[in-house]
Amino acid sequence: MIEITTESGLRQRITIGEHTLHSDVPVAFGGAASAPEPHDLFDAALGACKALTLALYARQKGIALDNVDVQVSRDDSEERKGTYRLNVALQLHGALDDAQREQLLRIADKCPVHKLMTETDVVVSTRLSDA
Repeated sequence: MIEITTESGLRQRITIGEHTLHSDVPVAFGGAASAPEPHDLFDAALGACKALTLALYARQKGIALDNVDVQVSRDDSEERKGTYRLNVALQLHGALDDAQREQLLRIADKCPVHKLMTETDVVVSTRLSDA
């Protein structure tokens, strides 16, 4: 379960099990820009999933992938029209040949969060809870 609690202003404390994250909005929207905004967390979930998927796959297949750097940039200019674009750049480190690099590129698009974002109908149900 994930719990979200307002700390002050628009800053939120996000508790996921024993982990704590924070979220806020930019000053232009009335926040303090003290933490990533929710869109940043959404985008970061994709980047983290791709990096972890590649690391696990490489370990399983004995591919000499030392580490992965991921950069995620967004184009949200058409979000209100229903299109939210995420551009992901992967930098693969290790003694990899071209075939391995291409194989890892294909695997990156099979990460669970990528699939969730692109192949699944997500249904969100919101209700009021008793305090």
